[in-house]
Amino acid sequence: MMTEAKNEQLERMRHSVAHIMAEAVQSLFPGAKFGIGPTIEHGFYYDFELSRALTPDDLPVIEDKMREIIAQDASFVRDEISRDEARTLFSDQPYKLELVDEIPDASLVVYKQGSFTDLCRGPHLASAGEARAFKLTHVAGAYWRGDEKRPMLQRIYGVAFESQEELEEHLSRQAEAARRDHRKLGKELDLFSVHEEIGPGLICWHPKGAVIREIIEDFWRVEHRRRGYDIVYTPHIAKLDLWKTSGHWEFYRDYLYSPMEIEGQEYMLRPMNCLGHILIYKSRLRSYRSLPLRYAELGTVYRYERTGVLYGLARVRGFTQDDAHIFCRPDQVEGELVGVLNLVLFMMASLGFKEYKVFLSTRPDKYAGTAQMWEEATECLKRALERLTLPYAVDPGEGVFYGPKIDVKLEDALGHEWQGPTIQVDFNLPQRFDVCYIGEDGSDHTAVMIHRTVLGAMERLLACLTEHYGGAFPVWLSPVQAVIIPIADRHVGYAQEIAGEFRSEGIRVLVDDRSERMNLKIREAQLDKVPYMLIVGDKEMGSASASLRLRSGEDLGLEGLADVKNRIKVAAEARA
Repeated sequence: MMTEAKNEQLERMRHSVAHIMAEAVQSLFPGAKFGIGPTIEHGFYYDFELSRALTPDDLPVIEDKMREIIAQDASFVRDEISRDEARTLFSDQPYKLELVDEIPDASLVVYKQGSFTDLCRGPHLASAGEARAFKLTHVAGAYWRGDEKRPMLQRIYGVAFESQEELEEHLSRQAEAARRDHRKLGKELDLFSVHEEIGPGLICWHPKGAVIREIIEDFWRVEHRRRGYDIVYTPHIAKLDLWKTSGHWEFYRDYLYSPMEIEGQEYMLRPMNCLGHILIYKSRLRSYRSLPLRYAELGTVYRYERTGVLYGLARVRGFTQDDAHIFCRPDQVEGELVGVLNLVLFMMASLGFKEYKVFLSTRPDKYAGTAQMWEEATECLKRALERLTLPYAVDPGEGVFYGPKIDVKLEDALGHEWQGPTIQVDFNLPQRFDVCYIGEDGSDHTAVMIHRTVLGAMERLLACLTEHYGGAFPVWLSPVQAVIIPIADRHVGYAQEIAGEFRSEGIRVLVDDRSERMNLKIREAQLDKVPYMLIVGDKEMGSASASLRLRSGEDLGLEGLADVKNRIKVAAEARA
């Protein structure tokens, strides 16, 4: 475990290496314009406007120049200057001048090392020679200040560690992460695609990806019905006035698609599913005896995300949430939350996630409702977590505008965190929409609403599963569970018979009857991450068997068809 002091020293070193990189770029590209160069997880970056586009071949050249600078061991010198002095110092640096004009302090801090001076609060190393193991990793485009209307700069990323051993370990993990990247595997395994003709951030699910989604959705439906949920469906568009009443228009306007006019009335693509569920609830009088009511929907929603932040399946503009809303009495809230958390734990375990972190997100600066509502809702979430003895951390100010929430972040096989299940207690929307029930005393009472997903977005879930398993999905989720490979044309009929028998019992199987070498077919099935390969020839035909291989390369030898079938079914049913 890294101590706080060591962590601070590492941050200081990474920030200093960013400045050393900037000095190297200045030396190699005279006339370069400098943006900003902060530290990030594991390293740093710096943004530049240069006379030409950088290529990967430029990075080793910049690294060599950085090592020359480090060998010179120039000191990092801190100085405070006036705003006018700063304007003179950075007169040929438009991005720095913009920052100079925004800093409210009377005096500004600059740091100089060697031939490079930067506007920076610091702190830094004593001298460049204290820099340790580093590597420049890649170049990317980045809009100045993250604004698509501003100039596109070139961002050089790098990593830095205290030792070469730590650096090499990190680079090894990154190489494995690159091999598991869901965008790469999604193309190789034919799971999904994005098309410019349709638009960025809008996903086409291919047959194999759709199979995985269908399996998860069917499993989700079964488990929800077992727990007393009713499945509903609601429209993808609604009148704009509905979103104004809810507060989404006020609080989330930057993430909503522009309204469209239909017959003189403004409509909008839905960013959430909750309002349709509220209106279903309000379609008739509800008694305290009928609560809780649990409405669940695999509902597709649409939110505007800037092109620069879109990322494969993980950050998109249209996605399907496994959404549900529970309408209950105040005395039922805690019990319902415990039930939701138990379902979350069950679903995560079923999908193979053993590591996760739980956060309690509290009231943001901009919120709806009263402080008392928020306190009551937050206490309900706390008590539910404590009843299940789930460790959690408080995430201050990260609640949504209508209520606090529990966020569960899944950890994949490489330790990367993914936003997963979320549970919110809402006293606000029921008041805005007059969501009531008739109490035991015969009068109206305001219901409490629980918003929750136990999987999150189906798109992000597939991205997470793909990287977690490296594309080698467990048998129950594998789009193709077995490939049957006939050795010669005369064995194709036998292979088709096996396939028909297996399909009749729910096993997803293909026959590879191409006129290709058997070893090539086996290799391609392994690359496709198919769990089982059944090779059939004369010997297998004569004994109602198949030679069984696993995608790991293990050869299990001759096995009776009934045993092979049972092996696959047991693995699938166990979700192993």
